[in-house]
Parts: sequence; structure tokens; C-alpha cells
Amino acid sequence: MRLAVPAERENGESRIAATPETVRKYIALGAKVAVETGAGLGASISDEDFRAAGAEVAPLPEVVRGAQIVLGVQAPDPALLAGAADGAWIVAMLDPFARRERVDAYAAAGFEALAMEFMPRITRAQSMDVLSSQSNLSGYKAVIEAANLYGRAFPLMMTAAGTVSAARVFVMGVGVAGLQAIATARRLGAQVSATDVRSATKEQILSLGAKPVFVESVAGIEGEGSGGYATEMSPEYQQAQAELVSAHIAKQDIVITTALIPGRAAPRLVSDAQVASMKPGSVIFDLAVAQGGNVEGALADQVVERHGVKIMGFANTPARLPADASALYARNLYNFLSAFWDKEAGKPVLDTEIGDAVRLTQGGKVVSERLLI
Repeated sequence: MRLAVPAERENGESRIAATPETVRKYIALGAKVAVETGAGLGASISDEDFRAAGAEVAPLPEVVRGAQIVLGVQAPDPALLAGAADGAWIVAMLDPFARRERVDAYAAAGFEALAMEFMPRITRAQSMDVLSSQSNLSGYKAVIEAANLYGRAFPLMMTAAGTVSAARVFVMGVGVAGLQAIATARRLGAQVSATDVRSATKEQILSLGAKPVFVESVAGIEGEGSGGYATEMSPEYQQAQAELVSAHIAKQDIVITTALIPGRAAPRLVSDAQVASMKPGSVIFDLAVAQGGNVEGALADQVVERHGVKIMGFANTPARLPADASALYARNLYNFLSAFWDKEAGKPVLDTEIGDAVRLTQGGKVVSERLLI
């Protein structure tokens, strides 16, 4: 079994899909690993580090030649995979809804494309969940970047010259990224509040020492769909939520928005009028800016100032922490492949539950039910 690890070619992508740690583990399973020259430099991993771990390091054509599994962070260009084995697996975050034409190209080339972001959120797949591992780092990074842009201190400080009030941080969306944002802001000494459409998150917010901000006047609201993801809410809830947030957001110094719905544009959480209600010098970090943004006026990789409020967000937040993001992502991929490794066959053999969930293409066709709806 030959595993190929090409260098990432998307703008701003500094992560890599394997590390010396996981290379050693793949070799221990009996696989051969080939890494493209220079692929790990963005994550501070040298070619020598990979060679020392037992990997072959070579130019791309040699790396993919005969490869039965190609590991990537983002979807590799099918044209660059010429020479890979027939039916080779492409294991990466493939963004299938936004990049459907690339999925079709994988099918046409005879590849079996496996989308890691489609990993089901079940107990035995937790260690394979790339969205969680990368979102965790994103939530941390969002707070650090917002604190850097904010012109004041986060913690309460009592000095001989007077008292510095603690910053007020409001986290909108309490998934993995939101929970890490709450924890990070609390560690920095901020006064933190948070909201979400899922009522089950109240206890999680309280457990981190933050204040829950929830709509209580609209009955029958749950907001949690399959796999623990948020769902779109009723117009009545959205109106009540907007009114509550408008009253709360005007008092905040930092707002972190994290809301995403798989396969859809990011929901709009903060309007221009709500931005205008905030104090000059406040900061908003929109973690969903690459999917259309939670905040009106947000632009990826730019600091936009509106009404004296600075709005920012990165197109690829985990890539701003490439070494740790790569380490976690590479472990996710190893945990996935090793869980299904058949020693007699010398390769992974997927089961129905997880295999059908992540498989996009097979036998020259698109087979994912989520793409065929």
C-alpha cells in the first residue's frame, strides 16, 4: 500500500496531511509513504524530518505514481494525480457542495473520493473528526486575533493609577469553536457571555464560567439537527433572537461569531445596525466569513471598519496555526485509516456506516446521497 502526500496548492494553505509522527505509524502498519518535496515547510516540517521518519521525499510525479491512497488537506487537483493507481482513494476535506465540479472530475478519473468533513459525529469516529480538531484551534485563534486588534486589556486590572475594567466578550454559536473561544477568553480574564440556537448548550456555557444568553419567550425551540449540528430556525425565533442580541451586543467589546450550517451559506447573525450599536473600538471576529459570513460587511482576510467597529475574519483560520493544525489533522487521518486497516489485505477496508457517510465517488460515479438530492 503506497500513500502519497502532495504539497497543498490552495492560496493561504500552510497545513499538510501527514507528519513524521503519522508517517512512522503508517509504516508500522506496513504501508509505504511518499511526501512531495517541500510539502511540510509551511508547517515547520523539513524534508529531512520526513526522511528520518522513513518517508520517500520526491517531486510530485514520483510521489503519486502508483499511489493507492492520496492524503490531502484540501481537495487536490485531479490533473495533478496522473499516475496514481486505478481507483485510488483521495482522502481530504473536499468541500463537495462548493466544489462539485471537482467531485465530478474525481469520478470521471476513477478515483474514490472520501470527504473527511462528512465524517459522522458518532462516538467511535470522534478521533477522526477533522472539523472538530480544526474548529478547536479556530476558536482559540479568533480570540487571540481579536485581543490583538482590540485597543484595551482583557482582564480586570486594579492599579495605583485606577482600575481597568474587564473586556466583555460575546460568543455567538457554541459548537467546538465557540466553546474554545469561551474558554480562551475566560483564560485571558474577560467577562464572557454566549448564545446558541441549541438549548442543550446552556450547561456547557455555564460549565466554562460564562453567562448564557438565550431566547426564553418562544416555545418549542430546539435547534439541533442530526449529528449535533445546528439547524435553521423559525421566523418567530429569528425575530426574538435578533431583538435579544441587539440589546446585548450593544454592551459588548468583542464579538466572536462561529455559526455554520453544513452545505449552506453561513447564517447572518449580526446586521449593520447591530454593528452600529456597539462602542467605537469594539472588535468582531467572524469565523464563518469564508462561507458568506455571520456579520454584515465582513470580508475574508481584511479588517473592515464600520461605525468605528473593526470587523475581521480569515478565509482559513486553522492555517494560521499550521504546525498544531497539521499535527491534529494528520492524526485524524491516521485514526481513520488505521481503524479500518485489514492486516491480511494490507489496506484499509471501510465499513458501511462510516464508509457510506464519507464516500463521494466510486466506480466512476458520484454515489453520495447528500450530493444526489
